[in-house]
Amino acid sequence: MAELTPYNLLTLMALTLFLLGIATFVAGVIILAVSSRNNEVRILAEQTTRLAQKGIAEDVAGLVGNATKLLEALNQLVRTTTGIGIFLSITGILMVAAACWLALRLFA
Repeated sequence: MAELTPYNLLTLMALTLFLLGIATFVAGVIILAVSSRNNEVRILAEQTTRLAQKGIAEDVAGLVGNATKLLEALNQLVRTTTGIGIFLSITGILMVAAACWLALRLFA
């Protein structure tokens, strides 16, 4: 079995940080790609808009108010999902950069 020297430990840490950074970046990109193509949310928003228009045409205030709240919740959901995807992508890039910095310090 190989010895666990400080040099080997730092190499293992750099490799682990690099792999975790790549995985985090890929997860962020996947979340961004899936959230932009989410047809269910788009269909629900269209139907809610139609429901609000019908409520306005028939002068039903409660229906319009609830439809507006639903649209606001959908908008918040999309913004939150996009924010999580961007956060994961940036975190992954920073982790890869830190792993590269550690490797350069280690092998230089």
